[in-house]
Amino acid sequence: MNSQNKTVFFRNYKFIINEHVYEPAEDSFLFAEKLDVNLGERVLDMGTGCGILGILSSTNAKQIIGIDINPYAVHCAKRNAELNNISSSISFIQGDLFGPLKEQELFDVILFNTPYLPQNESHSLAWIERAWAGGSDGRLVIEAFLSQVLDHLAFRGRILLLQSTLSEVTKTLSYFKDHNLTAKIIAEFPTAFFETLVLIEAMF
Repeated sequence: MNSQNKTVFFRNYKFIINEHVYEPAEDSFLFAEKLDVNLGERVLDMGTGCGILGILSSTNAKQIIGIDINPYAVHCAKRNAELNNISSSISFIQGDLFGPLKEQELFDVILFNTPYLPQNESHSLAWIERAWAGGSDGRLVIEAFLSQVLDHLAFRGRILLLQSTLSEVTKTLSYFKDHNLTAKIIAEFPTAFFETLVLIEAMF
């Protein structure tokens, strides 16, 4: 199978991006700039894509697991971990959200750059489209994630979730508040598409 690859650099890291995998953009870099992982923490990088957030977490994390529904993304992330010499502390799994994890598997930090764009799913989605397509209101995947995430968050753990103002940020903040988490917006980035990207941090 022939494919086109791109190369993306962030700080001292290099990432090779397959044409079927979401290329890091404003949302990825906003998230990456605010990423803060403490020494010895277990990190879950949901929707890992090319692996950028998981790989950046490797400086301090004890263990990182990256999950993506896209098999091309999993292959790409594994390659990038090897390229950046951190493959020993990180693993990547293909699966739908928390499906591949054990029932009681807990993490100190859970990261998710969500598929947040409203999109009419009148056709079968290509693998790369799954990186941004969030259903008719942009919340299809966000709601599925929220319904399971607390089952995998360790005591005093935290969630970092990035979404767009097009997918009702107030609903996400309300969900966390209703489940006794303290949630706040820690970064914002207005785009050229009449939306603002928002990074939310939620913790017990």
